[in-house]
Amino acid sequence: MPALMKIFRYHKNIKFFYYAGCIWRELYPKFLCRIMLKNKLTSITSFDLEYLKYRLNYYNRLSDNTSLGEGAITLDALKMPKRSRVYYFDTVEFTRFFPPQLKASFLFGDITHIPNEPSITKSRPIKGDNTNSVILKLEKSRHFMFVKYDKPFVEKKNMLIWRGVTGSKTQNREHRISFMKMYFNNPVCNLGKINEGGGPDEWKRGKLTIDQHLDYKFILSLEGNDVASNLKWVMSSNSIAVMPKPKYETWFMEGTLKPDYHYIEIKDDYSDLEEKINFYIQNTDKALTIIKNAHDYINQFRVKEREELLSLLVLEKYFVKTDQMKPISSIGI
Repeated sequence: MPALMKIFRYHKNIKFFYYAGCIWRELYPKFLCRIMLKNKLTSITSFDLEYLKYRLNYYNRLSDNTSLGEGAITLDALKMPKRSRVYYFDTVEFTRFFPPQLKASFLFGDITHIPNEPSITKSRPIKGDNTNSVILKLEKSRHFMFVKYDKPFVEKKNMLIWRGVTGSKTQNREHRISFMKMYFNNPVCNLGKINEGGGPDEWKRGKLTIDQHLDYKFILSLEGNDVASNLKWVMSSNSIAVMPKPKYETWFMEGTLKPDYHYIEIKDDYSDLEEKINFYIQNTDKALTIIKNAHDYINQFRVKEREELLSLLVLEKYFVKTDQMKPISSIGI
């Protein structure tokens, strides 16, 4: 029974089922997908049109007469890389519905710059003109997981928890190292790095499960190469994400998160961390309001059919705005 309960409470997406679905899609005839495209894109009447437009135009900000760059390839030329297989699988899940001769530029990985040509990416900087960064829901098996079961906020420890990577022997994440230097021995924090290098060995602690993190009221969400990968599941829990204002965003639309409304915001230099933690320890009602707001925000990503439709609409707009096809949907691209 304990083993069964452990599986029942497992919060992460199970890779076996993810890859099984990917293999099935690879075997499914793509010409049948292309036949289905019109019906899928015209299903927008089943959803709130204004909401669909809002999210579509958030992810894809391309305007008319946008030129493709030299890096564009035809959809049928997109091959599975030796690394980043999940990026390939998450991309072809939706590109398979479009004609194979259409072209696009793909930037897989943790992208923190704005490309010179319209490109499909997982992440982009929030500030600046990021029009050329067209967001698709990539690496979703790792990033888009939500907490299934959790204890009430009031039953958790009055502390901040964090386990993560501060760097390696060759490359450090200086912002995380700075945080550790300031708060490693602070009594309101339980911090630890899980890697070699990136700071002194005394910082090293064992990895913790999501359930073990959920024993704490506050969970640190510090950006890594791009976004903080734990932010989605933290915001779906009865704990509160604590972080500086995000600099990068993905399909999760991190740029729309409101400080001290969806999460507890701390300064970029982390100097007000203890003050913020103590305030929300003493003001449980305000903490519970943040948790409710975070759950409401998370709920918009739980509608599977709408998420899939939005992915198709993002690609449709990409191909329309690069003058490769005429609109199929009636959303008004």
